[in-house]
Amino acid sequence: MPIILQIETSTNICSIALSEGGKSIFGRRNDEGLNHARLLSPFIDEAIDFLSENEKKLDAVAVSSGPGSYTGLRIGVSTAKGLCYGLDIPLISISTLEIMAIAAKKVLEETENSKLKTDNLFCPMIDARRMEVYTAFFDENNYLVRDISADIIDENSYSDLLEKHTIYFFGNGAEKCRSILKPPNAVFLDNIIPEAENMITLAEKSFADKQFENVAYFEPFYLKEFQATEPKQLIINN
Repeated sequence: MPIILQIETSTNICSIALSEGGKSIFGRRNDEGLNHARLLSPFIDEAIDFLSENEKKLDAVAVSSGPGSYTGLRIGVSTAKGLCYGLDIPLISISTLEIMAIAAKKVLEETENSKLKTDNLFCPMIDARRMEVYTAFFDENNYLVRDISADIIDENSYSDLLEKHTIYFFGNGAEKCRSILKPPNAVFLDNIIPEAENMITLAEKSFADKQFENVAYFEPFYLKEFQATEPKQLIINN
């Protein structure tokens, strides 16, 4: 069974997990903000030490590929590529939105008396500032039914889908949509985040299918180009 290091840095949460046989055998997580540059390397050092102490070796690295924070994705992907190049092991990429859909489904399945219907849709949302979100739609089997996009939310958003489906909205971009998307079929889930442990099933399937990225050329899926903002000019009145 492969041992895979999962790396998730697409939002303000930094997390890693080592998996073996579909289960997490080691993990670290920090929720305190965009401290990825400071925290990720020590987390990985701890994971490597854990493997060494237990006489195990790393077989692959899986990284959350976006969309999400430009800086967070850049740190996570560059670190993953460096590990894969140095250890000569495969690189696996996992969609951040797909990771969130897995997390939401897991929460619902663990809820007492919760039964997922075949017409349910899952809509992860990552905050893209103002009323814009990075989003996609998945069915109950985690198949992508609407492509990843950057959407500006208004009262008419997804009205065609909401007429036919119960849609679960979640992620750090969903809260600002709660007061706008009000049909009975719009259900909001709290505290659903992209986290390394929720990458395990997807990463192990990619490993089994040999779906690997080119370590030299792989780049995160930013969805939109990074736009640096200039500070406002300081006006001094004489």
